[in-house]
Amino acid sequence: MNAPTAHRSSAASERPAKYPPARLALRPPTFPPGPVCGAWWPRTDDLAVELAALTDVFDASRGRVTRIASHHGSWPKEPRTLPVTGHTVTATWYTSGLDPHTIRLFSYGAGRWDLLVVPPQSGAGAAARLMTAAADPALRLTGTALMATEGPSG
Repeated sequence: MNAPTAHRSSAASERPAKYPPARLALRPPTFPPGPVCGAWWPRTDDLAVELAALTDVFDASRGRVTRIASHHGSWPKEPRTLPVTGHTVTATWYTSGLDPHTIRLFSYGAGRWDLLVVPPQSGAGAAARLMTAAADPALRLTGTALMATEGPSG
């Protein structure tokens, strides 16, 4: 039998203590960035839960993620701050100027990265194709153009 659950006071405490690693494909750092620098395939559409695994990868390899930006309406919930491992990330939601199929990560002093967000409900085959294409330095497609390659069900 499970022990009673204590009252949870923050989004950080609602995240599992151990979450699976991010499903991520990135362009090699030696290539100039394209419209996207790779792809991320979150397991759910809950950004507050999924972002910690993604920032763990970037914090360790490319610099601490301090901010994100995404298109308004791309995620069911649009919090202004998101607790992740060891810090909080500030989110900005745009109604124009950002591809609705991407998320932009900012790292203080280290740059920014635009990632295609593969819908969580995508099948493994479609997700693999999208992630491979987004990480291919020879392709210079936007997130929307990449999603269109998979057809209407993306």
